[in-house]
Amino acid sequence: MNSERWQHIMEWPLVVAALVFLGAYSWQVIGQPTGTRAEIALALVVVPWLVFVIDYVVSLVLAEDRWTWFRHHVFDLAVIALPLLRPLRVLRAITVLHILNRTVGTAVRGRILIYTASASALLVYAAALAVLDAERGTESAIDTFPDAIWWAFVTVTTVGYGDMAPVSGVGRMLAVCLMLGGIALLGVVTGTLASWIVERVSTDAEENQSATVAHIHALEETIAALTLQIEALGGQARKGSESLSSER
Repeated sequence: MNSERWQHIMEWPLVVAALVFLGAYSWQVIGQPTGTRAEIALALVVVPWLVFVIDYVVSLVLAEDRWTWFRHHVFDLAVIALPLLRPLRVLRAITVLHILNRTVGTAVRGRILIYTASASALLVYAAALAVLDAERGTESAIDTFPDAIWWAFVTVTTVGYGDMAPVSGVGRMLAVCLMLGGIALLGVVTGTLASWIVERVSTDAEENQSATVAHIHALEETIAALTLQIEALGGQARKGSESLSSER
């Protein structure tokens, strides 16, 4: 068993675990189950977390250079430590969708756009759940899920109307993380759009240059053909002059 083989095996189980966690966490926060249902919801939250822990430990053990692997997989460690990030594991599904691999450039850009849009939606939803869980029972104005969604949207877009804000320490930490995430996502979208514009301009310039070169070649061939015709007519004229001179 090597690291690549393990990652291939765990690709979809991690996606399923993330979906189960997201569903169970939503049930816990929005549904607020009690009794046996609360125990079931807790189990559905803990089991995916154990899957993430096992995947992290095994991947670290199988890595050839463990320190390098650790430095390049800080997000995996954050997923284990922070419940807010666990639903983002669903984004791993995008990496195994080969329908985007039509051309190198457009596939990479399309994957980035889909990944960014998916990350934004999941980040807003997960942040809304987390802040509602943190603010419930306090004096905060965020006491329903629609309010939490509204707060998450205005925070991730860095608008910040100020009509509602978290009052707990955990809620404020979530707000900071969400604002930083919104800035990062905006940078990704802007960079992708700029890359698309540059590619379009370069493509148009190459097409115009190719057309110009083709026109030049066509003109050269036309000039060469006319030159041959002129030389042929000149030869015929000289022959006619010589014949007239000989007859005289």
